[in-house]
Amino acid sequence: MLKAFFKKHTLQFKQPSGTSRGILRTKDSWFIILQDTEQPHVMGIGECGLLKGLSIDDRPNYEEKVAEVCQRIAEHTYWLSEGLFEWPSIHFGLEIALRDLETKGKRKLFTSPFTDSGQPISINGLIWMGEKQFMFDQIKAKLQEGFNCIKLKIGAIDFAEELSLLKFIRQQFSVKDIELRVDANGAFAPSNALEKLKQLAAFELHSIEQPIRQHQWDEMAALCATTPLPIALDEELIGIYDLAEKKKMLDTIQPQYLIFKPSFIGGYKGTTEWIELCKTYSIDWWITSALESNIGLNAIAQWTATLNNTMPQGLGTGQLYTNNIDSPLVVKNGGIYYQQNKPWVLDNLDVA
Repeated sequence: MLKAFFKKHTLQFKQPSGTSRGILRTKDSWFIILQDTEQPHVMGIGECGLLKGLSIDDRPNYEEKVAEVCQRIAEHTYWLSEGLFEWPSIHFGLEIALRDLETKGKRKLFTSPFTDSGQPISINGLIWMGEKQFMFDQIKAKLQEGFNCIKLKIGAIDFAEELSLLKFIRQQFSVKDIELRVDANGAFAPSNALEKLKQLAAFELHSIEQPIRQHQWDEMAALCATTPLPIALDEELIGIYDLAEKKKMLDTIQPQYLIFKPSFIGGYKGTTEWIELCKTYSIDWWITSALESNIGLNAIAQWTATLNNTMPQGLGTGQLYTNNIDSPLVVKNGGIYYQQNKPWVLDNLDVA
């Protein structure tokens, strides 16, 4: 028989991190802890990673729903088949916890060269929004750390300054040296988005994420049809559960890329459905974390390693917090590595 309980943990950013939606200083996660009553020393831990104001399941009764899932853990098959349809982050947390318990609570959820032989996953270096000098200093640091793919958050400071920053980067590093991605987080207005994309395209960018806010399918379709710069949909996927609705969105918008955050779209199950659609529509994709702790990041990275996608992934967020969970994950030389000889330390969760 299964026993379940949960712990809430507030992650503290090492430094305030800017997005087009404001400054992030803390981030809450809820951890589902599972035990088999016959082996109570073995714990499966899964992270329900919620982002305030963005996750579709950001609701006042979120913690009550986590508690209900734990109280009715014997119904986990129901929860994963339909009961958490509209609670994607809790669905993912339960998936992770069950997978961890099945694999003896060692946080080694999937076997691949990533976990077994030190093969890294190539990732992009994330540059947070801020004053121009702050962003430039971050870029220099990422280059020194061996990244050849950099993602910049744009849309929070003056657009002319952002263009100036991109121009400076390209003056120093060609497209062969650095792949540049930008993420607007929906900051542009439909009326001027195309003109901004034309200006950005001059710097030979790989892609732009979500140039206008989601739920504007016709406007986004027009952009994707005329853009000089490949568009990647991210937030646009949030809240679309039904397969027919997913197909309708892709038929309408016809994007160049999709980006998957498992905590936002129903975990392994929901992400797999999107990946299968990408095969049908010939759309390239990559996976990113959604500011989870190392518990969630580990679950995403290990699964991503089994998918054989060679594009740089967005899995470099494990170093953001002062009170993260110590793990075998380490970022170096532009990749994320799983160091088998480095133990997990769960002291911050207090689950012993």
